[in-house]
Amino acid sequence: MGQNGRLSAWYFWYFAFIGAFLPYFALYLQSIGLSAGRIAVLMSLGQFMRLLAPLLWSWLADSGGRRVRIVVASTAAALASFSVVFLTQEFVGLLIGMAILHFFWSASLPLVEALTLGHLAAHPERYGRIRLWGSVGFIVTVMGVGFLLDSAPIRSQLWVSWFLLLGTLLSALTLTEVKQHVGQVAGPILDVLRQRKVVFLLAAGLFMTAAHGALYVFYSIHLVAQGYGKSLVGVLWTLGVVAEIVVFLFMQRISLRVSMRRILLACFALAALRFMLIGWAVEFIGLLVFAQLLHGASFGAHHAATMAALNRWFVAGQQARAQALYGSVAYGAGGLGGALLAGALWESAGPGITFSAASILALIGLVLVWRGVPGDSAGEAVR
Repeated sequence: MGQNGRLSAWYFWYFAFIGAFLPYFALYLQSIGLSAGRIAVLMSLGQFMRLLAPLLWSWLADSGGRRVRIVVASTAAALASFSVVFLTQEFVGLLIGMAILHFFWSASLPLVEALTLGHLAAHPERYGRIRLWGSVGFIVTVMGVGFLLDSAPIRSQLWVSWFLLLGTLLSALTLTEVKQHVGQVAGPILDVLRQRKVVFLLAAGLFMTAAHGALYVFYSIHLVAQGYGKSLVGVLWTLGVVAEIVVFLFMQRISLRVSMRRILLACFALAALRFMLIGWAVEFIGLLVFAQLLHGASFGAHHAATMAALNRWFVAGQQARAQALYGSVAYGAGGLGGALLAGALWESAGPGITFSAASILALIGLVLVWRGVPGDSAGEAVR
């Protein structure tokens, strides 16, 4: 198996764990009697840890070229800390265990993203065809666990997640470092971070991820409360990821015809529409299907365009820190804020208002792209 195949396999296992954990762990927490507020806190720990932890890991990686070793060690620690779910159902115990899990789990993705872009070198357009295997892994487990939970106890989700973490660790052991070119110099990263287009792109990413907070914490709970079975919940999650895969496959062709700025504007507009439909049209299965297909825009196209911009604006020696910074700003601050906002609104205002707030967050991101991503940056093809 070549390096691209090993990277594809890692993405498969990494997102397979997320497919088993993210849509269903909140249902497990609900089953043991935790309140919506406590569920939101536990489900937002991943975003909280992504505020600062990835910056530490990426600084170590960029300064010493130890990306693969850090990925392996942090995944092993994540596997060990996840085991707390088998030992306690108390909120404090789960809080400590999940905090440790996410501290180490947060290290992996930005480092492997930098590894992937480094191995691709002059062919970043191939990123989507590697990254799509993560989407395939997510589909396999979100569907499989959904059907499993229609007949098996909700606790079985914990065991599936544990074994998928083990698979991620074994896959990480096969990765190799990127050989740096002689004479390649990384200038001060602050020189790039001060650029207006970078600041606005990062801020827009924060609001896009915050808009997804209600989805990631309460979407499954929302559907089950409306009478949908867990297998159908899995199907709906899967539809979104199928749309994401299609976008990854065709992103290169799309980017040759449409500027990065227009792609991003469309992503934010469609995200706003998506969350309004989920909040107010949950009883209409056709509209729910359409809303899930919009995940191809609200996540897939947005992620691919943002990765291409970071790859273009930061040099190789800055990539791990750039990826970690984006993860901290968008998935850390944005994800944490969105999840906690959803938790605060869910019981007091209801699903409609909660997802309307998510739609407003997406519209704020649209304004940031409109004002801050200039035509000269947007005119370059996203590869």
